[in-house]
Amino acid sequence: MRQALWVSAVLAAVFGLSACSDSSSGAKAAKKVDGKSWEGAGSAYAASGWKPGDKATWEEQLRARAQSQNDYSRAK
Repeated sequence: MRQALWVSAVLAAVFGLSACSDSSSGAKAAKKVDGKSWEGAGSAYAASGWKPGDKATWEEQLRARAQSQNDYSRAK
């Protein structure tokens, strides 16, 4: 009885620790190079007035978004 309990505890520990190991399948994935943010593809969720590839309007949209989240600049 004690030996069966000991074996089941060891097996449970081995299976439990095996879940923590890292699989090697992700190590062989190809490296993806990201493009520039303002060159993103147009989608239905893009801000109005912005065209893909236009860096100036991209930066203007970011400034406007950051300013709208600034609590100190809001009128009270």
